[in-house]
Amino acid sequence: MYRITIREGKDKAPRRHHPWVFSGAIENIEPEATDADWAEVYTHTGLFIAYGWYDEKSHITLRLISWNRKDRPGEDLVRRLAREAVARRKPFFSLPDTTAFRLIHGDADFLPGLAVDAYGRELRAVVSSRFAAHFLPAIAAELDSVLHPDLLEAVTDRQFASLEELPERIRHFRSGMETREDENRENARFIENGIWFEAAPGKGQKSGFYCDQRDNRRIIEDYAAGRRVLDLFSYTGGFTLHALKAGALSVDAVDSSESALRHLLYQVHLNEDRNAIPTGSREKVTTTTANAFEWIRESEEGKYGMMILDPPKLAKTKGALDNAMKAYKDLNRVAMLKIAAGGIIATFSCSGAMSRSDFQTMLAWAAADAGVEIQILRTLSAGEDHPVRLSFPESEYLKGFVIRVLK
Repeated sequence: MYRITIREGKDKAPRRHHPWVFSGAIENIEPEATDADWAEVYTHTGLFIAYGWYDEKSHITLRLISWNRKDRPGEDLVRRLAREAVARRKPFFSLPDTTAFRLIHGDADFLPGLAVDAYGRELRAVVSSRFAAHFLPAIAAELDSVLHPDLLEAVTDRQFASLEELPERIRHFRSGMETREDENRENARFIENGIWFEAAPGKGQKSGFYCDQRDNRRIIEDYAAGRRVLDLFSYTGGFTLHALKAGALSVDAVDSSESALRHLLYQVHLNEDRNAIPTGSREKVTTTTANAFEWIRESEEGKYGMMILDPPKLAKTKGALDNAMKAYKDLNRVAMLKIAAGGIIATFSCSGAMSRSDFQTMLAWAAADAGVEIQILRTLSAGEDHPVRLSFPESEYLKGFVIRVLK
């Protein structure tokens, strides 16, 4: 185990339980670092701060895990943290109409760079740190001992593969042991708020589905009834299906992925066949494969009474925030110009680098440039299975608003 000393003036955030320590904050490491390993972390005056995982190949050199001096760093600690994260989600296992939710939420659950979702009897993990990749077998074994899933599938997050020097790969675990993929494996089928979904093995974005929008998909039902709805960046249609369930007059789904839109239509059929959405819903849906940022500029003004704007992450780092703010502002400005008077926009950002205050400021700028007034009706965030750790504000990555546009 290493002993790491933090530079004078750089220990404020670690002492306040922020889990990230970059190389420039490290004053000394003993013995000389060779491989990734656990570390005891101290202030420059010798006071204990935390136990962490040191890996000079990671873009975050030192990730703090536990501030409890009585803990013993090692695989057992990691397994305990995974077990405790699952235990905190106990209420989700008895929901009557939902079998998809998050089990482990990265640093918010003290397991950096790891997200694990339950899709019915199958677990899907996204690995975005060297720490998570190193301890994945131990975590898979613990999850199997607690939940006995049919399978755990883990994919490397493409956005972090190069930053973390991780190979892009898909790993599979059955009965807690790593195994080869079953090429004949069927899609994972699960239910969310009474709507049926499927996620294809080893395909799609992240884990194949976005559990973080579960509560927000239900909320948009309150506004979609009797409106023509635009689902921009629709992916496989989570918002589209809920708009149809609510009784939308029509839904136009726009996404850059043709395969995602094909899957959207499949899921519309699936839910209509199961009577989860009204009969005739398929005829209400139009799909368009296009760049959503460009498509909305050419869209018909006044056609839509509701728009859902759920773009991909535009600010991956603080350094990218300025350009991302401009892109978010332009997207929302155009939407405000195009939507019918009194129309509703559910608008989101999943960029952790953008604060909720930044997002609200951006909306104010967009409204001023569009020459409209907006009213905030609802403030949106991820569900409680995606907790926000106050000592780690970056864990509040998803933020959104339901706004009314007055012209």
